[in-house]
Amino acid sequence: MEFFFIGDPELVTAFRFIGIHGQVVVNAEGALAAFRGITRQGTEIAGAGLGQMEKIEHCHILIVTEEVADWLGDILVQWQLSDQYPLVVEVPGMMGKLPGRKTLVESIREAIGIHV
Repeated sequence: MEFFFIGDPELVTAFRFIGIHGQVVVNAEGALAAFRGITRQGTEIAGAGLGQMEKIEHCHILIVTEEVADWLGDILVQWQLSDQYPLVVEVPGMMGKLPGRKTLVESIREAIGIHV
């Protein structure tokens, strides 16, 4: 199973240290281009890793920061509902959790009705 990360430069570098390739994005246009590239299996991603061109195949898990998820908006929601790979996982960015976002644990507790 292959992972890929889309986010800010510091986290792309951090994920690279654990063997996960990534794409640095700094705005909505870059996020959309990277997302479209990775969801078209086998396409080349410009700037993947540390500036080289890299062919990504068989990506099953796409990790994005909350900020990237906000930039992608409805496009990301439609992808998540489409039942296609890669599956998308959102993580907090370098500045921490965005205001108004629930953590995974909070969402699970809400779904099963546990309130402490």
